[in-house]
Amino acid sequence: MTVSFAQIRDSQPALFHQGCGTRVVLDHIMSKWGVLVLSCLSDGTHRWGELRRQVDGISEKMLASTLRTLTEDGLVHRESLPTVPPHVEYSLTPLGHDLMERMLPLMEWVATHADGMLGRE
Repeated sequence: MTVSFAQIRDSQPALFHQGCGTRVVLDHIMSKWGVLVLSCLSDGTHRWGELRRQVDGISEKMLASTLRTLTEDGLVHRESLPTVPPHVEYSLTPLGHDLMERMLPLMEWVATHADGMLGRE
């Protein structure tokens, strides 16, 4: 059964109002970098350098900020291993996996249609 936007809005009237947490979370997960980092992590655990290489164009500062935000939101798990040099791994939490089960079909749709929408076919 597909739920409409009107049904969601009617069931929780303040859901999309200014200042609502929904807007904050949507900003975190649907930002350009949030989507790309989460998509990368949907393939498994990655170290910092791997994420930096796979998310082409992201600066170190933006990667750090995005990972910190997604970790605080409970979508990404950060594990610091006691090694020299420090070894930090990032992976999706169960909540992050749940989100990506829903987001990956959208990513597939975008990948299929982006060139045509931008007139590049």
